[in-house]
Amino acid sequence: MLDTAIGWLGNAYPWVKAAHVTFVIFWVAGLFLLPRFYVYHHATAPGSAEDRAWIERERRTKRIILGPALVIVWALGLALAFHLGAWSQGWFHAKLAFVVLLSGYQGWLGAYGRKLARGDRPLENKTLRIMNEIPGIMTAIIVVLVIVKPF
Repeated sequence: MLDTAIGWLGNAYPWVKAAHVTFVIFWVAGLFLLPRFYVYHHATAPGSAEDRAWIERERRTKRIILGPALVIVWALGLALAFHLGAWSQGWFHAKLAFVVLLSGYQGWLGAYGRKLARGDRPLENKTLRIMNEIPGIMTAIIVVLVIVKPF
């Protein structure tokens, strides 16, 4: 069994890991919430009071949940990777690739929210509903990679 107290985090390792998992939950919750907001926002009339209310909800979700969670997940995740020496492990490279993609997805969500705020509705409602499934699928893959370590 790996002695996790040996790395540079020492005895703080389980606390850092617990914090990382907690903020991953916050991050993924936000990634589920924001596209669902977009589905409801998409149906509103641009410039209406309801439209402005959705813009504010989305702004708060990005500022209060998604932004801070993303930064903390990355900081703690990198600390854990250095602590464990994960850089040479195949599962970690795959996990990192999916986390980068999920981070990019968050960036895409931010850009799409700006379009909605301008009154643009470039995607069909059905497409938005499908996009809402991306974080769940990617999170499941990441969890398998971390727990099973298939390669």
